[in-house]
Amino acid sequence: MLIVVTLAEVGGAQSYVMSLLPTLAERFDVTVAAHGAGPVRETADALGVRYVPLRHVRRPINPWRDALGLAELSRVIRQVRPDVLHVSSSKAGVLGRLAAWALRVPVRVFTVHGWAFAAAAGRSSLLYRWADRLVSPLTSATICVSELERASGLAARTCAAERTVVIPNAVDVRGALRASRQRSKPLLLAVGRLRPPKDFETLLRALALLPEDSFEAAIVGDGPQRGELAALLAELGLEDRVRLEGERRDVPALLAEADAFVLSSRSEGLPVSVLEAMAAGLPVVATAVGGVGEAVVDGETGLLVRPADPEALAAALAAVAADPTLRRRLGAAGRARAEALFDLEGWRRAHVALYLRELERAGRVGLVP
Repeated sequence: MLIVVTLAEVGGAQSYVMSLLPTLAERFDVTVAAHGAGPVRETADALGVRYVPLRHVRRPINPWRDALGLAELSRVIRQVRPDVLHVSSSKAGVLGRLAAWALRVPVRVFTVHGWAFAAAAGRSSLLYRWADRLVSPLTSATICVSELERASGLAARTCAAERTVVIPNAVDVRGALRASRQRSKPLLLAVGRLRPPKDFETLLRALALLPEDSFEAAIVGDGPQRGELAALLAELGLEDRVRLEGERRDVPALLAEADAFVLSSRSEGLPVSVLEAMAAGLPVVATAVGGVGEAVVDGETGLLVRPADPEALAAALAAVAADPTLRRRLGAAGRARAEALFDLEGWRRAHVALYLRELERAGRVGLVP
């Protein structure tokens, strides 16, 4: 089995791969390929899984580099000779499926963490839409992380109904550290890459509308927008209330210290960060995009607001920050929902069942472990 993700850095697709690897390493002969260093490589090394660093598979669209990336993935496939290719993230998804089809890999699986055509704009959106349409017939199974992503893909003709399933993202709910601190000044926590489609500008503008002594906030993550967000933070006079923490490896411990979780984004699949916050028993304030509403029940486990609306986000944050009883009620309901619907073991079993089913359909019954 060959698992490919575009980048090895911190992110939702990467968390997905890392969560799958322990089970896959037990059942299959697995190789992982990604660009760069980061948690994906560290997880593969810790499990004794072969890791292949990619040089040319990158996120931005670039015809010359993408041609090199296609050739690079073809070389890896020839070396590994997998019976199953599972690709995550859009660039790896397009290039990997093309290479695997050309080299007759029997099973080709693609996981959608959020359609790139929906997150991008202009020419990039159009290119991704047509690229996904092109490779859809070459795909044995498409996994969508939310019902909304499946519906969007079917409407855009980037996946086929008979070959598309929904396996919602999941986290280790039972192993999650539980939030237990209640501060006089509540700590609002946000986690994510500092780049679109995450919308940290709207979050900072919303925080600037809250009463000065009503909260503290921490933003965990790094990315190309860090400089401009730091400048905006200073411009809004938030430097004494909002911390840019950078990339951290102790997010579960940070969730356990927080009082509420906030996600401001313009496009999502089903964000793992939200599920981790629910598992920690935190109320979630989030923008109602992608599959977020399939995890967060408005008024029951958290509060949902329109995207790119600082005033609406500020009102929801103010309500949660001002009311400890509301935070406890929403957080407890979120934890129960995560335990019932988004726990890791059932999620892993669903993936293994899909691989075995597709191997049988491809006539590789003797390869089923």
